[in-house]
Amino acid sequence: MNLFGISFDLSEILSAVVPVLARILLLVIAFLIIVPIGKKIIEKTLQNAAKNQKNSPGRMKTLEKLLVNIFSYVMIFILIVMLFATLGVKIGPLLAGAGVVGLAIAFGAQGLVSDIVTGFFILLERQIEIDDYVTTAGYDGIVEEIGLRTTKIRSFDGTLNFVPNRYIEGVANHSRGNMRALVDISINYEYNIDQAIAVLEEVCAEFQSDERFKDGPNAIGVQSFGSSDIVLRVVGQTENGLQWACERDMRKAIKEAFDNNGIELSLPHQVIFQKNND
Repeated sequence: MNLFGISFDLSEILSAVVPVLARILLLVIAFLIIVPIGKKIIEKTLQNAAKNQKNSPGRMKTLEKLLVNIFSYVMIFILIVMLFATLGVKIGPLLAGAGVVGLAIAFGAQGLVSDIVTGFFILLERQIEIDDYVTTAGYDGIVEEIGLRTTKIRSFDGTLNFVPNRYIEGVANHSRGNMRALVDISINYEYNIDQAIAVLEEVCAEFQSDERFKDGPNAIGVQSFGSSDIVLRVVGQTENGLQWACERDMRKAIKEAFDNNGIELSLPHQVIFQKNND
């Protein structure tokens, strides 16, 4: 075959290219098969380990996500190396050059290094785990994933926040241990405080048989005096994550009990005194 004055032997080209393309295709197919299988093995292994150990479900989910990510990165690296080897590219000089380039990049990517180091200590110290309700880095929500570089926090309005690990400082983890259900009720000064507290105690007695409560609830009495109201407080310890539902149910029950006993909740109002010179 002659093209632009240059002769080509098509059969030789095909005999040289086809085997290489075939090996590349086999490598890609093997990658697409091995990666899902490896992920399934990791998931099954951790699920079996969770049954035999006392680790929390959130801890096992965190380890599963991390190991799957590391496995994927390693397999991608192996695929790239094998593709270079298939194409006849020497890996040694490339790795040496990559080391020099990586060192140069490291000085310019200190934030990335800080993310990875911080992510490692977050996992090691178990500061947060998947499904934990946390407040950190200006975000408030549920942890969905902890990676080596970023952590995903889902806000209660549905927003998914990708937070670089280096910004995760001063973590407030609301998912460790029991939580407090707190309800403040305001009544007018004209009502009898002892009667109102007695009604609150009756409502609390009904909720003390609720399995969601680990302690209480109890009417602790007068919390504060406002400009036009008296604030009464009810407090109880609930299972983690159930405090909001318990507070809503208690508010409803207290309102109904106050209505039945003729006690009105306080509304903002002002008393005006007008001076008559006559």
